[in-house]
Amino acid sequence: MTEQQLPAWADPSVSPADLDAQGMSRRGLLRRAGLFGAAFALGSAATPALAASGRGFGGSDPRLAYLVGDHHVHSVYSHDAKYTFAQQARAAARYGLDWMVFNEHSNFGHARYGAALEHQEILKARAANPRQLIFQGLEWYIPAAEHCTVFAAPGPHEVDLLTRFELAYDGKLLGYDKGGAADADTARNEAHAVKAIQWLAEQRRSGYVDDVLVLANHPLRLGIDSPHEMRNWRDAAPEIMIGMEGAPGAQGAAIPGWRGATSIRGEYENKPSAQSWAGYPADAYLTYGGFDWATATVGGLWDSMLAEGSLFSITTNSDNHRTVFDTWKNGDWPAGQNFDSTGKLPDPVNTDTAQPGSDFWPGEFSRTHVGVTRYGYRAVMQGMRAGRVWLDHGHLLDGLDVRLKRDCDAGRGVTLGGRLRVRKGERITLYVTVTTASRANPQGILPELAHVDVIRGAVRGRAADRDAWKAPDTRVVRTKDVSGRTGTYTLRVPLTAGDESFYLRLRGSDGNRHGAGYLGASVDPHGPVPHEPGNGDPWADTWFYSNPVFVDVAGA
Repeated sequence: MTEQQLPAWADPSVSPADLDAQGMSRRGLLRRAGLFGAAFALGSAATPALAASGRGFGGSDPRLAYLVGDHHVHSVYSHDAKYTFAQQARAAARYGLDWMVFNEHSNFGHARYGAALEHQEILKARAANPRQLIFQGLEWYIPAAEHCTVFAAPGPHEVDLLTRFELAYDGKLLGYDKGGAADADTARNEAHAVKAIQWLAEQRRSGYVDDVLVLANHPLRLGIDSPHEMRNWRDAAPEIMIGMEGAPGAQGAAIPGWRGATSIRGEYENKPSAQSWAGYPADAYLTYGGFDWATATVGGLWDSMLAEGSLFSITTNSDNHRTVFDTWKNGDWPAGQNFDSTGKLPDPVNTDTAQPGSDFWPGEFSRTHVGVTRYGYRAVMQGMRAGRVWLDHGHLLDGLDVRLKRDCDAGRGVTLGGRLRVRKGERITLYVTVTTASRANPQGILPELAHVDVIRGAVRGRAADRDAWKAPDTRVVRTKDVSGRTGTYTLRVPLTAGDESFYLRLRGSDGNRHGAGYLGASVDPHGPVPHEPGNGDPWADTWFYSNPVFVDVAGA
């Protein structure tokens, strides 16, 4: 990749050699534009998924192109990060991201100064390189819980929305952080989190901003996001609070010999505290194949929410603060300045010596793929809201397309996040089109997909127990061995609709590290497993996950 191909506004102080050493050149967005032209000509950009409307059986979603992104990236406008805005954006371009969200941590310096300063950089970047979609966001300290990504569509009020929200609803700034069973203000704080999401929904309804989305970050890292809180956030405004990180950032935390003998991928190195929800087992505080226990456990918390029949999406991201093996360190503060008075850290300086870090660059390891019918900011947000999302680690796949249709229908069927309406006993087929990795990933490994798992769960309606975290009727129902297959191929999985509605979701891996799932081999015979502390090379254990497709059985 030549210097001329990089964004014109990219920081020239970042050595191209440093990034070339990662072994991955950016996939050209202009080249991809040809794909969009073909896909959009064949698929209607305005066609919604109508299967759940009750106006007929079946369903047909438009053809999609997938944009790759990361909704959790930090810069010098976060008090605990390191890189300039341009360094992060340049790395994202290098690793092929189409979109990214700068979601800086809440604090008074950010609200008073940093958000506006960063916005000026974002405006310049958008103007100079419109093919890279750059959102401005906020990492919200949820009252009584942990963190969320909040981001809005570009517009005249995007910064005002974020700073007003930060000052009025941030748990850290308000002192509404406590959420333990013994804390006197837990109920107030949890209610304030719900009010916050409802406020964002009202800003969208009123047209103050074109769109806004919220995603829970690293939900089980501390065990303080209880099941009832997550359900309350979703139910407050499901069009706003759309999901959670299925896999956290900080995937380089347990590279052998790097951070220590107790380190875990994702920095999931915690024990239950007085703030944690008591119903989580000790194993919930670990990652499984780099994924959060809530997602990785077949029949676990994510499935228990999907079993209610409501979409709740998963994503992955870098959470980049400090990249593994990077040689930059934070700059020194001028006399009399600090983050509260400036909203921005001093620019970093290069030391030529590896510095502490747990993260990968945006797009280097973790990727969220969003299905769109046109290129643009609102298209990405619409795709995320619709659940047209799959994710991979280590660049395991070049592409994934999922369709579910009745055998008697001739249309395309419905895709991820969609709903197919069928009759009892009707035959349906799941079509999974895989495009295998065609080149080495940034670690120099050509990933090879070993298997694809089909996971099926019954839809039983709203949970009576808001703290339920098990879906006992969810399990792996089919495993396809795809070892040695390359290029693009389609798996066909015949299914029969029973007496009750259900959902399907997909998962697969390179097959290098797996075992019986947390709820037993009868539920998940070869799922992701925790690694030994300090021995969690992320490149040796890579997975993909998809969002669900729902099947609504008439009369169920």
